[in-house]
Amino acid sequence: MMPLRTEQPTVLNTDMDPNEDTEWNDILRKKGILPPKETPKEDDEEEQIIHQQSIVKTYENMTLEELEENEDEFSEEDEAAIELYRQKRLAEWKAKQIKNVFGEVNEISGQDYIHEVNKAGNGIWVVLHLYKQGIPLCTLINQHLSELARKFPQTKFLKSISTTCIANYPDRNLPTVFVYYEGEMKAQFIGPLVFGGMNLKCDELEWRLAEAGAVKTDLEENPRKQIQDQMLSSIRCSMPSRRDSEESDDD
Repeated sequence: MMPLRTEQPTVLNTDMDPNEDTEWNDILRKKGILPPKETPKEDDEEEQIIHQQSIVKTYENMTLEELEENEDEFSEEDEAAIELYRQKRLAEWKAKQIKNVFGEVNEISGQDYIHEVNKAGNGIWVVLHLYKQGIPLCTLINQHLSELARKFPQTKFLKSISTTCIANYPDRNLPTVFVYYEGEMKAQFIGPLVFGGMNLKCDELEWRLAEAGAVKTDLEENPRKQIQDQMLSSIRCSMPSRRDSEESDDD
């Protein structure tokens, strides 16, 4: 009588990598001895990012009205992709804001002129004040520009002693303020009469720079006009009326 053969259990090599691409592993997976091959987590994340980017590109080209019309059809996946895109654009905007913030009046020399003024960068307004020590109006304007630089940090405010920036620049032209945009001169204010002398107020200078385009003011009208209107009104009040003049002649 033949001895009975007993089925020997399959013994797995514990050193074997179940995710390894071998013919033996494929056979074991088909027989259910090995579990299906796992997809690397990194690949899953990469595929998810690519998928989200494709969703973003679809909605990126939509107008605001189209986005609102399709809002009810957005899936959670769509909203996650759009939020990812929004966060990315917000980060880019913040980086640009930080890059373009100045906030103070910097001193330059003639050697700095090309780099600081002509090559200031795209979208950058530059206000340059040529001055000299000992001229009161120059000192006043520097004080006003320091205040305006804090108020309008997107504008680059510079100052330079006139003769170090432009050789033999005449003192009679001081103070001088040049306004540039992307390296091109847009306005110039030369000499004390242009500024109205020591009565110049900070908001008057702000208005001048706003007219040139260098700052975006919240002033609704020219402050100098208000002063002129007040002066005219004061003059009219101090002048005798025609009736008073006639009564004086009768006496």
